This record gives sequence, structure tokens and C-alpha cells, in this order.
Amino acid sequence: MDLSNLQYAEGSKQSNNFRRGRGHGSGNGKTAGKGHKGQKARSGAPRPGFEGGQMPLYRRIPKRGFTNRNSKDIVGINVSALEMFENDAVVSVETLIERGIIKNPRDGVKILGNGELTKKLTVQANAFSEGAKAKIEALGGKAEVI
Repeated sequence: MDLSNLQYAEGSKQSNNFRRGRGHGSGNGKTAGKGHKGQKARSGAPRPGFEGGQMPLYRRIPKRGFTNRNSKDIVGINVSALEMFENDAVVSVETLIERGIIKNPRDGVKILGNGELTKKLTVQANAFSEGAKAKIEALGGKAEVI
């Protein structure tokens, strides 16, 4: 390592890093890229969302309830939807997506107990309802929580 090998750290050098207001010859003198007069040419220009004294949009829209940051968006699938699989098949989230039963698994997939099941399946999902688990295991299948 010597002076000929020195270089900037990755991401530290920015292209918009030229000096403003250093005379005509700099290409960015006099008004320093702020144009002539006006509110945005002066220091203390308004914050984002300021609408010139008019009630801003974020305060005009009604506030209702709250959004729980810890809630999970679980996709529910009934046992009747698993009927399209062959006997002794392994049903996972990936196979459900391949068959077009679900498009986006979001935070997880839960198997619900609505409908009838006539095939022995090994089902791998994030959660099972009690009824779904009972129907799958009654036919000799397995309900595996992943």
C-alpha cells in the first residue's frame, strides 16, 4: 500500500459534490443554482408538505384507528382446495403456488377445515386449524407445521 494505490471508500464520493457560489468561472456562481429571488432562493424554505398556509393534505384526511405493526397477513386455504392433488402427494407452499391456488404467500399459509378431503396427503404449511388437522390425519395424512 502506497500513495499511488489510494482511492475513495465505496459510496463516499458523490457526483453532486461541487462547490457552489464561488464566482462566475465556477459555472455555479452568483445565485448558486437557486435562481432569482423567491421563497426557495432564501434560507429556511418551507418543509416538505407545506402548502403555503392552506391546511395540508396530511391534516385534511381523516385519521381512523391504527395499524398494528406486529400483525401478520396470513393466507387461508380450505381443505377442499387440496382435493386437486394426487394421493400420497406432498403439499407445500411452493406446490400451492405452482398449481395457482395461491399467488402470494405473504406472511404465511394457514389450512382451514372447510370442505371435504378424500385423499391421503402430507401437507406442509405455517398453521392449521383444528378441523383441518383432524380431516387430514383422519385419512392417514400428515399435517406438518413449517
